[in-house]
Amino acid sequence: MAALNEEQQMIKDQASAWVREQAPVSSFRAMRDQGDELAYFPETWKAMTEMGWTGLLVPEAYGGAGLGYQTFGLVLEQLGRNLVASPLFASALVGATALIQSGSEEQKQEILPKIAEGSRLVVLASDEGNRHNPEDQQSMAQSIPGGYRLQGEKRMVMEGMAATDFVVSARVAGESGVDAIGLFLVAADHSGVSRRATKTMDSRGYAAVTFDDVELMEAARLSRASGEVGALDGLLMAATASLTAEMLGTAAAAFDMTLDYLKTRKQFGQIIGGFQSLGHRAAGLYSEMELTRSCVEAALKAIDDDADNAAELVALAKCKTNLFLHEMSNQLIQIHGGIGMTDEFDAGFYLKRARVLEMAFGTASYHRDRYAALLDF
Repeated sequence: MAALNEEQQMIKDQASAWVREQAPVSSFRAMRDQGDELAYFPETWKAMTEMGWTGLLVPEAYGGAGLGYQTFGLVLEQLGRNLVASPLFASALVGATALIQSGSEEQKQEILPKIAEGSRLVVLASDEGNRHNPEDQQSMAQSIPGGYRLQGEKRMVMEGMAATDFVVSARVAGESGVDAIGLFLVAADHSGVSRRATKTMDSRGYAAVTFDDVELMEAARLSRASGEVGALDGLLMAATASLTAEMLGTAAAAFDMTLDYLKTRKQFGQIIGGFQSLGHRAAGLYSEMELTRSCVEAALKAIDDDADNAAELVALAKCKTNLFLHEMSNQLIQIHGGIGMTDEFDAGFYLKRARVLEMAFGTASYHRDRYAALLDF
């Protein structure tokens, strides 16, 4: 585990205490049973804004704390432990990152303070197929006088029903033909934008969003200070690395639940954790969890440091976290036996969340191939 400074330790302790006392898994169950299309409780979001988590990443010049991805990851890990549903990741991290990396000064001044205070939810709309493949962009932004005409449909948009704005990726078509992939800031209530809720096994707030001849001003296009090439790549790297922190928290909670069961469940007059095969299994899972933690922390640090090998470390972290979370959620169910299959027990929530997170921002196979390509294998 990485050494934390005093401020990071304080934020981690705050997040841990709040999640434990104010956001138990029973709260997620209540939200699931309520069936609201927002898929989170407004009071949960309000509490997060009051604790300042929505401004953790936003630079101080725009009303935030500017503490970086490693610090934000500490909060996400604690939220992942209890499956806390909120737009924190989708807006305060991914949306804020899009503006920080690619927004104009005017856009930053206008939007980042509102992201930090939680009044504006800016989320990414990028994926179009059944699997994450950012290069497969069928959405088009046609150049027109004074701006662009956007056409396309995005799937599995995180917090898509709650969003006030979308950061939309699209290929830019102009007089010279097809250009690079561009990013566009589009208000959710803009003419031509429609959305419908997407039901998923993890009971979160996904949506399919359609952009039908949406006319945008030139200023709606985001571009990096060093040029637009790689704007989507940079955003996806930061988002992917940060998501692994939440996944680590979910896997760690599943491990703790499993270990607790091994220490208390008796069979044949003996605590089942005393059986050698189960003890070895627990030891193996713990070792994999610590290896996964090292990968996650390295990826987040690389993003903060803008390291040359950040892309490789992010791909490694997502691949490793996917594999461990998959195995850990399976073991959680298997070791608990029949009770693990019931809806009354929380294990199923972790399995379902795991399967969705494994697909988000790329499967293990996707990132294994990406890692190999980056190293010229």
